[in-house]
Amino acid sequence: MATTPLIRPAQPADAAGIAAVHVDSWRSTYAGMLPDDYLISLSVDTHARRWRALLSSGVRARRTYVVQGEGQGIVGFASCGPQRTSLAGYGGEFYAVYLADHVHGRGWGRRLLGAMAQDLLGAGLHTAVVWVLRDNPSRFFYERMGGVLLAEQPISFAGQRLSEVAYGWTDLLPLARMAADPHVGS
Repeated sequence: MATTPLIRPAQPADAAGIAAVHVDSWRSTYAGMLPDDYLISLSVDTHARRWRALLSSGVRARRTYVVQGEGQGIVGFASCGPQRTSLAGYGGEFYAVYLADHVHGRGWGRRLLGAMAQDLLGAGLHTAVVWVLRDNPSRFFYERMGGVLLAEQPISFAGQRLSEVAYGWTDLLPLARMAADPHVGS
């Protein structure tokens, strides 16, 4: 039986846990999409320093949440804030959503997305987008969560030509309700 995760705002002390999930998720998710040497070069220590600086900066525009499993430490994180692109009609953006592989399928991603939707609503942002690599199989999670495919654009990353797609929500309230649903992730 899956336990209910604790989802809370990230603190600077969470930087190492966030970095470990970040690097491990990139290595498992983007294997075959990004060059192996790039993925191998990702450093938990470097990412931890970046996350610690970001979380210590006091910048409120970007909010980060962590997921803790009982006795597991940090097993996921997500960030959100104002939209960074120019898709008309969408005020918020989910910048990053990552969970450790061993907690996939428990409903924790739904709760995490719901917590971010609550945050954006609290900031007066009632709509949101997320950008994800087109070849990332996790992109279909956003479709299951009600995201509508909005756009596709080419990007260059780590010497690769890739495509990313945007999903959007015109009403974050249904997502926000997922954060408190006792039937999700229990």
